[in-house]
Amino acid sequence: MNLLLYGAPGSGKGTQANMLRSHFGIPHIATGDMLRAEIAADTELGRQAQPILAAGKYVSDEIMIGIVRHRLGEPDCVPGFIMDGFPRTVPQAEALDDLMAELGKRFDRVIYLKVPVEELLRRLSGRLVCPTCQRTYPPGTASCQADASSLVQREDDRPAAVRPRIEIYLEKTVPVLDHYRIGGLVSEIDGRGTIEEISRQVLAAANGRVVKKQTA
Repeated sequence: MNLLLYGAPGSGKGTQANMLRSHFGIPHIATGDMLRAEIAADTELGRQAQPILAAGKYVSDEIMIGIVRHRLGEPDCVPGFIMDGFPRTVPQAEALDDLMAELGKRFDRVIYLKVPVEELLRRLSGRLVCPTCQRTYPPGTASCQADASSLVQREDDRPAAVRPRIEIYLEKTVPVLDHYRIGGLVSEIDGRGTIEEISRQVLAAANGRVVKKQTA
């Protein structure tokens, strides 16, 4: 089971990624995690990426594809994987298509958690995060359930920073989704509702089924 997972900041993508990982027993591969792993291992790709990231810039497509190639070649990816945060652009999607073909793999489904912008703004503007483990929590939560750390609000979750983040994400993501729609791979899931209901729809999409949202 090879999946691509998309969702704007605040869409609940992290929660659903964890659910898919537990359900299918396959790794959740996030762009940031891959980059940090390469840097920590002091690989050639990591050494190339480190100064670029330190300068606050995006690494090149060539470096990213090299890092993805390395990650997908690891044993835990044999039964499948959940790719999160990549590809971000159509050229990256085309390069990833070539890599998947080279590896003899294919994507089974592209899942997009769709949430209206105003709802995303509401969620992110009050979201709190654990500074230790980076888990996120809704407004009013006192401390992290995992390690009891006091929660904080990220600078980029403050209202003035939220809307530009969402707009940039949507501007870049929509063309990538259109790229995968050509092959009939995209399932759009309404990201509003209970976690359980959304998870039910995400699992149905991953398994190639269409499940309508339940109504009261």
